[in-house]
Amino acid sequence: MDLRAYTRQYAVQDNRLAALSYFGTFAVYFTALWLAVTHVDRWYILLPAGVVFAFAAVRLYVLQHDCGHHSLFETRTQNEIAGHVLSPFTFAPFEVMKQNHNLHHAGIGNLEHRETGEIHTMTLREWTTADWRTRLFYRLYRNPFILVPVGALFTYFIRYRWPKNTARFGVRGVLLHNLLIVVMLGLLYLAAGATGIWVWLAFSFLGGMLGVFLVYLQHNFEDTYWDRRPDLDPQLAALQGSSALDFGWWFDTAVACITLHDIHHFNARIPSYRLRACHYNLPPECTPRRIKFPEAVAALNLKLWDEEAKRLVPFPKSQSRAGVPQTG
Repeated sequence: MDLRAYTRQYAVQDNRLAALSYFGTFAVYFTALWLAVTHVDRWYILLPAGVVFAFAAVRLYVLQHDCGHHSLFETRTQNEIAGHVLSPFTFAPFEVMKQNHNLHHAGIGNLEHRETGEIHTMTLREWTTADWRTRLFYRLYRNPFILVPVGALFTYFIRYRWPKNTARFGVRGVLLHNLLIVVMLGLLYLAAGATGIWVWLAFSFLGGMLGVFLVYLQHNFEDTYWDRRPDLDPQLAALQGSSALDFGWWFDTAVACITLHDIHHFNARIPSYRLRACHYNLPPECTPRRIKFPEAVAALNLKLWDEEAKRLVPFPKSQSRAGVPQTG
């Protein structure tokens, strides 16, 4: 079938659906935060409300990502305004993050441009020729107990205060973005005191860890795709190099279908509210392999791209090849 033509019918924006998704997510975000802050002494309300808040924060981030592709609302201006409004709540300065993400799409699956990816991946050949310091650093970096929590803390709360390519794509916007975050937290402090700040911080951190886990799974799974030019196939890079996670309808809805990353990379103009229909209406011969939760967790053990086997593999077990003790 002509996959381009098929996906194009879903690349249609609808301001009514966009507004429902956008303002509805904000409503859930603020309601969950209010419940958590006003019930800190009742764990049976605090924890569920905090988890809902964390998912809503991830969903706002995904909607900002849609705005960056101009795929959420019907016009470019509407998407640009909506993306900037989201920035203080996602902790991601819109313009710079939009440009960086466009570079990521352009470099998907390209071993010679891995700097455009969110999670760095070494090849097996690079690993076997690396010195022990490089191996040790990479082992620690790819350890899930470091990658997920420390990655969330560093990325969302530190790195995004001055993202890569800020000098290239917008210093003023990043500075204004950081100022708005200070204002937002100041208003939260005035409304709910230190308790409000700590509750917001704790469950924002939970949302950040969920975000890092999903970002990892988007391109790090056993049968993903990497290659070098001129052999690099952009269509394979988009479809095979990006994952389709099968965590159920509720999870897809909670994270605005960022789980269906293969179709998104193939056609980034499909809005999040049409991705699930596009994906699950594919004819049987085009149905991609979907990754369920156990396989997704197991994918955290995959560390290196084997160019000969053309798949992600764990660290070598041989100490003569690994050079340092196994740490995860």
